Amino acid sequence: MSRFTKDGKVNPETLPSTLQRSDEKAQDTFAATLDAAEEQYGDGERAHRTAFASLKHGFEKVGDHWEPKEEKGPSDEQAAGSRADGGRTAGGVDANSSKEHLYALARKLDVPGRSTMSKAELVDALQRANDRETRKAREG
Repeated sequence: MSRFTKDGKVNPETLPSTLQRSDEKAQDTFAATLDAAEEQYGDGERAHRTAFASLKHGFEKVGDHWEPKEEKGPSDEQAAGSRADGGRTAGGVDANSSKEHLYALARKLDVPGRSTMSKAELVDALQRANDRETRKAREG
């Protein structure tokens, strides 16, 4: 099944569920990068990692979908370094954003205990909240 329709729009059914619930720009970014990566690397994990890396440069995961970031750029240590760095990924949370931004997202997702959390704790809590919201969306 092709990711794009005859008129050049993304067929959302060919995308991961979190992207199906995201705006058209996020879908286009992921699909176009995945197509290019599959041409270079073949259909597999490396192509998908490349597409998600591209997506995370301009979008962050908020609950069960992706939203545009205030500023484009690497979202975590792993994205900022080389593949050899072996840094930890933040799973779509923009760990490089300000603590205030992370707190606002935690408030939006009703993360308990957010007011006393450090920046690193907010990132971890947002990852868990995002995973929880994605699971709920898939089930519902």
